[in-house]
Amino acid sequence: MDQQTKIAATNPELLACHLDLVLSINEKMNLTRITSKESAKILHIEDSLLGLPYLNNAPEGRYGDMGSGAGYPGIVLAIESRRDTVLIDSVKKKAAALREMVSALGLEDKISVYDGRIEELAKSQPRSFAVLTARALSSLDSLLELASPLLQNHGQLICYKAKLSKEEEEAAAAISHETAMYLIKRDEYLLSDQETTRTILVYEKRGNPSIKLPRNIGAAQKHPLKPRSK
Repeated sequence: MDQQTKIAATNPELLACHLDLVLSINEKMNLTRITSKESAKILHIEDSLLGLPYLNNAPEGRYGDMGSGAGYPGIVLAIESRRDTVLIDSVKKKAAALREMVSALGLEDKISVYDGRIEELAKSQPRSFAVLTARALSSLDSLLELASPLLQNHGQLICYKAKLSKEEEEAAAAISHETAMYLIKRDEYLLSDQETTRTILVYEKRGNPSIKLPRNIGAAQKHPLKPRSK
């Protein structure tokens, strides 16, 4: 059953300032397809805040937002959780926009931006994150593969999903051993527009993957892992 839980923000003015920056920059480059402020408050800010309780319950340590885009949920969750945060986006223009927003918000001491591929970050900073988020980025099985080498043991991945099929969930479950990523929480929500549903799934890294990760850049999306036959 969908929960109708709206998380109250502790820094609504800063979140509103971030949204204004997003909509302003969006007039010059494509950061979001949502151009209405009222819709963006629901579909970006309210949606992002759904992950806050899960982030707060995750192990202490550095937080990373994979494929951060316009900074949702990364900037929102960084503001609300006060965690040291890395926004990860390989698109140079988007990464530059993220840096511009972080600077304008005065958050350089808490938030940094990595403008490269997730696989490259995993090679240079393996097992350096306590928690990661992924929103509208890729299929669950790809996300588990990308997150695993970045996470410390017992680190967590929080996934936001709009339309989640049984097949996608099963594909992710099938490579738990290969990635050492296991589902520990699954909740469904209905946003306050009474139309938009969201599924939050939390995976925990337990031990080491059974294969060497990360694989080559793009392999997680182009050639998804298959469970090894027993």
